[in-house]
Amino acid sequence: MGMGVAGGNGGGRRRRRGQRRAMMSEINVTPFVDVVLVLLIVFMVAAPMMTAGVAVDLPQSSAGELQTPRTPIMVSVTPEGEIFVDDEQVVSAELVDAVAALAESTEDRIYVRGDTSASYGTVMDVMGTLSSAGYSRIGLITQQPTADSSGQ
Repeated sequence: MGMGVAGGNGGGRRRRRGQRRAMMSEINVTPFVDVVLVLLIVFMVAAPMMTAGVAVDLPQSSAGELQTPRTPIMVSVTPEGEIFVDDEQVVSAELVDAVAALAESTEDRIYVRGDTSASYGTVMDVMGTLSSAGYSRIGLITQQPTADSSGQ
């Protein structure tokens, strides 16, 4: 029985000894897509963590007003460090209970208003307390600049 085939090598290409395959110059996009999707999820989770009858002197900002379908809960911090939920004064130990009484769920929007001369630490403590209680939609309120205070 003869095994020879005349005129070819079966349609394939034989490599000689010592020859190496050519380097593949294609980019594997699967890991890139995975990284992009993880970053998208991280930013989607982190973005909401970044946004009222008590008289406080608010800092000014040129950002526009947010449109919300439901009236948000206002938490105010005065220069003396007093905390108000809407118009009622509370101590920091009762802050979560006071907000829970007004909120329908932990997805309700809560706005923190800190006076410009209030302690930054007190404002951050209020935000941290609310965040650790499960409220994820916490925003900071600023005052729109007026024509005479914007330097125009």
